[in-house]
Amino acid sequence: MLYKVLQAHLETFLRNAGELDGSSSVPRFVENELRAFLDCGVLARGLIRLHCTGCGHDIVVGLSCKRRGFCPRCGGRRMKHAS
Repeated sequence: MLYKVLQAHLETFLRNAGELDGSSSVPRFVENELRAFLDCGVLARGLIRLHCTGCGHDIVVGLSCKRRGFCPRCGGRRMKHAS
C-alpha cells in the first residue's frame, strides 16, 4: 500500500512540499530515500540471477536499495541482523 501511494503521489508531494511551511523544498536526502525505496527490488533497476547446479533451477532476485532511513524492506533486514 505504501509503495502504491508513493508511486502515485511522490512527484506531487515533492513539488508542493514547501508550500505549507514556506520552506524551499524537501531535504535532498529525504527525496533520495523515497526514490530509492521505489526502486528497491525492481528487476528493471538491477537483478541477480542465481542458478542451482544440482537441479538446474534459476531464480531472479531484484537488488535492494540498502537504505536504512525509509525502506521497510532494507531497514528491517538491517535491524534483524544488528541484534
